[in-house]
Amino acid sequence: MPASPRFLTLADVAEVLNTSSAQVYALVRRGELPAIKIGGRGQWRVESAQLEQFIQRMYDETRTFVDEHPFVEAERPEV
Repeated sequence: MPASPRFLTLADVAEVLNTSSAQVYALVRRGELPAIKIGGRGQWRVESAQLEQFIQRMYDETRTFVDEHPFVEAERPEV
């Protein structure tokens, strides 16, 4: 089995996150997902470790949100 690449394209990241490349680009440009710009045309690359940290951070933020905003099922009217 080949080793995972250290750096991913924005399209690769989009595939992992099941979202669009445009959404990944927005995450990078807002500084939410650390990336580097390489080459003369400035292609973006995201380090695999940074992507994993981002995913963990999103889990942590979601857990906090759920804890602070518990889901309450609406009471059903009796029929």
